Amino acid sequence: MSGDHDTSIQLPPECEPALLERFLKAEAMALWTVRSAQQQDVPPNVYVFLRKHEEDEQQHLAQFEAMIGRQPRERARLPSVPRQWPVLAVQIFGYESLGLEFARLLLTLRPDLASILEDEVVHVAFFEREIRRILGSGVAEQARQSAVAWLRKLPTTVNRYLAAAVFDPFRPALAERILVVIERRFTETGLLQK
Repeated sequence: MSGDHDTSIQLPPECEPALLERFLKAEAMALWTVRSAQQQDVPPNVYVFLRKHEEDEQQHLAQFEAMIGRQPRERARLPSVPRQWPVLAVQIFGYESLGLEFARLLLTLRPDLASILEDEVVHVAFFEREIRRILGSGVAEQARQSAVAWLRKLPTTVNRYLAAAVFDPFRPALAERILVVIERRFTETGLLQK
């Protein structure tokens, strides 16, 4: 991965509760998505990684539940995820990249949560390697088309994550930075044409 960690925006302490709240929801969604992905036809090495990833997400979720003092809303069923591995890999890579950027923000307010950032770096790096494998195969175009479609939806997702009023003064700069970093990561990985 590139050195995209050098442009982090420093949020004031009053943003911490809203950021922790976002992480509670995001970690719950990541956990459910990883569980759903394990039910798809994924390569064996990916399945093994997803099992470990699920453990990481459960630990993160427990940390945020303890900090906030509540649990996320339960889901009646797991979220649907793409069945085709190239599309699913792009989706997970994208959301893990988004999680990494929020973990970088969180670290500026909570250095004691550095282990979460470290886990996010590992997750993104794993899926980056998988994307590179896919791009070297016969399904590269499917992955690239999926990346373009996923990136089109990203601004709406980022704005939803930054919807708390406490983020208002920072929202434009934060959103722009997150979008630029993720698009750069997709480009450097080969998902987007330069």
